[in-house]
Amino acid sequence: MKDYQKRFLKLALDSGAFKVGEFTLKSGRRSPYFFNASALLEYGSLSDLADILVSKIEDSNLQFDMIFGPAYKGIFLGSILATKMSETMKVPVCFNRKEVKD
Repeated sequence: MKDYQKRFLKLALDSGAFKVGEFTLKSGRRSPYFFNASALLEYGSLSDLADILVSKIEDSNLQFDMIFGPAYKGIFLGSILATKMSETMKVPVCFNRKEVKD
């Protein structure tokens, strides 16, 4: 397991984002585990999560044109990820709206 994968697993467990038990998903399916990404934001670990994602992106040699942060919670992650990546490269960021702009 790579270092960033270990860091992500620790972060997911420490924040309570990853839970093991019996869960009924929105689809109605039952699952022995549940991942709540919102818990990562509430835990105050956005910067740590962005560092982990930067490591993953660099490790995978992923090619992309821009970082997209879907409304609402993804906007924060997309913004900080682009900020972290801007230390070594120029990375534009964009996001969408759920509501129609007046």
